[in-house]
Amino acid sequence: MKGLRLENLSFLERGPYTFTVESGQVLGLHGASGAGKTLLLRAIADLESHDGHLWLDQTACSELSGPQWRRRVAYLPAESLWWYDRVGQHFSAAPESVWLQQLGLAAEVMDWEVNRLSTGEKQRLAILRLLQNRPHALLLDEPTASLDQGSIGRVEEFILSYLRQNSAPAIWVSHDPVQLARVAARRMEILAGGEMREQA
Repeated sequence: MKGLRLENLSFLERGPYTFTVESGQVLGLHGASGAGKTLLLRAIADLESHDGHLWLDQTACSELSGPQWRRRVAYLPAESLWWYDRVGQHFSAAPESVWLQQLGLAAEVMDWEVNRLSTGEKQRLAILRLLQNRPHALLLDEPTASLDQGSIGRVEEFILSYLRQNSAPAIWVSHDPVQLARVAARRMEILAGGEMREQA
């Protein structure tokens, strides 16, 4: 079976979780703060110690190193990380100009110092940096939380276009039910105790 599959995934006394996100499908995930949404994404990205099994298509997480798995199953944290002075130093190659345009970014942004960037610019560039590696699945933790309304629409369309073109599954965490209604074919809620339930 193709897609991102969890079988009895458990971590930090949460779970077990068993579900599949099919190729090209977006699973919207929401729940109260502290319910464990970020921890679940981190466990799927093999950044948290976990029991159970994970697959992307026919490849098991256990068959790959952590970095190899995350090149395929890419995790976007809620707050982007920057470790060099200039934006371009965080990219292995210059981004496609059409991608910069689609995200409302000028080509010269690659020469800027990171401390010049707004929070929204950092977030859009972090998304660009993530997708430039052509991952096969996405784990998105509040990808538009720091963006203005105009940029939210750009980013939603950019990500959804990538998923369609690459038949990639995605888990999209958001506190905004209206957004999840727009982007997600399925929606699940994590309750305070860690239980997960699917919503109609």
